[in-house]
Amino acid sequence: MKFLLFFVGLTVFTAELGAARPNILLILTDDHRWDALGAKGHPFLKTPNLDRLLEEGVDFTNAFVTTSLCSPSRASIITGRYAHNHGVVDNYHPVREDLVFFPELLQKAGYETAFVGKWHMGDTDEKQRGFDHWVSFRGQGVYWPFDDGLKVKGRYVPQANRTGFNVNGARVAQKGYITDELTDYALQWLQPRIDAEREGGVDGKPWFLYVSHKAAHADFLPPNRHAFSYEKAPFRPPVTWVEKPEAFRDVPRWVKNQRNSRHGVEFAYYMNLDLEKYYKRYCETLLAVDESVGKLVNAMDDKGVLDNTLVLYLGDNGFLFGEHGLIDKRCAYEESMRIPMIARWPGVLRAGTKVPELVANIDVAPTLLAAAGIASPKFMDGSNFLPLARREPSGEKPSWRRELLYEYYWERNYPQTPTMHALRGERFKYIRYHGVWDVDELFDLKNDPREQKNLINDPAYTVEVEEMNKRLFAHLAATAGMSIPLLEDRGRQFHHRRIDGGKGAPFPSWFYRPAGTDGK
Repeated sequence: MKFLLFFVGLTVFTAELGAARPNILLILTDDHRWDALGAKGHPFLKTPNLDRLLEEGVDFTNAFVTTSLCSPSRASIITGRYAHNHGVVDNYHPVREDLVFFPELLQKAGYETAFVGKWHMGDTDEKQRGFDHWVSFRGQGVYWPFDDGLKVKGRYVPQANRTGFNVNGARVAQKGYITDELTDYALQWLQPRIDAEREGGVDGKPWFLYVSHKAAHADFLPPNRHAFSYEKAPFRPPVTWVEKPEAFRDVPRWVKNQRNSRHGVEFAYYMNLDLEKYYKRYCETLLAVDESVGKLVNAMDDKGVLDNTLVLYLGDNGFLFGEHGLIDKRCAYEESMRIPMIARWPGVLRAGTKVPELVANIDVAPTLLAAAGIASPKFMDGSNFLPLARREPSGEKPSWRRELLYEYYWERNYPQTPTMHALRGERFKYIRYHGVWDVDELFDLKNDPREQKNLINDPAYTVEVEEMNKRLFAHLAATAGMSIPLLEDRGRQFHHRRIDGGKGAPFPSWFYRPAGTDGK
């Protein structure tokens, strides 16, 4: 039925981009936050291949995810829809059968499609609709399939398994380090198509390759060639409301309480976590991803076919390394929801361009469809951002969103983070929490980029809060987001606190008042 609804009326039009339909290489990295790039001024991380993409392509400097969690973000990428519309709101449930994946539309338009890597929507690695070629693994997979052999030792990770790969329906054992092996699988599929294109093409059929890395998901295990590479690099832990309370204002109780939880610095993953070592292992794990990008790009460049390929690189969400006293993601703070996004397509996108507009994971599907000359279905929540990257410096500014909706829904598995909706604007960010007795948040990102001074109770910003609240609900109403998704319980609960850790946080002082007042 969905094909009758969406494909019968599908029109493949001549691209207005002035270029033939490109090949498309989509590279997704796990937990890659926006500032973990050498070219972004990182104090020690070196990413020469990603830096090359930035130099030769477009840097979307304000790129975000609409839900900072693996499965919901990946579902938004492949459907172009918010989590409240695609229904994947945790890491345990699969995507619904009635939803259309944008690779299905590429197939219908004549593209050959392939998926290599982490699917992680439901506990499955079965071949999914929209892909001619399939290589994947269940859940989180593992960096290394053996008990011994890696220099860096890891911890237990939920949904990790060693069942190997599903390669077009055949079970194949994992033989080595996951990032390298996924790269090899991608190159095995890609190389014959590169050779055919160099020799004149096979009926002119373009291809779409989606490489979806496990790295750099926690627990961070770099390959031995990069293990401890940054052991002596400088590290400065983030300052939080504990170390410098005078620099913070009206920190929510849930944030203070989460400090002592599986996703807080006091009890991270139920360990005595060394934050410095943890962050350095993360950076070392990213090195193999950067090498993978280089191998894929160079394979095309060496045969002279790179410039006919749209390369899009992004992270599925960010990651907190102690900011606000938190670990991991889920929340609406910048470190959690902001990602790197880089596009390279010579002749269409201007090299070295920086796009400051707010773009997101929901925009990936409509953008790649537009590049292929395919009209986006009306049900997609995202928009095509190619006009932002194509414009001349002195050209007319395309119409684009001024605020981005963010949403996260409480998980029974990880109950320390509440349901939240946020509007992230060009200057202000408003965060509304749901189902908890707590304070909401408003930040002036221009003057407070680290989100330390909550202005929610500042009389000078009362009107701003009221207006952003109205716009938030208007956006939810306009996108069918006025209900809370509810799914059956699955997986373990991680609700514990460290016995000798921090106790329950108090309410803000302005919550208290004497008896007999009228409540105004």
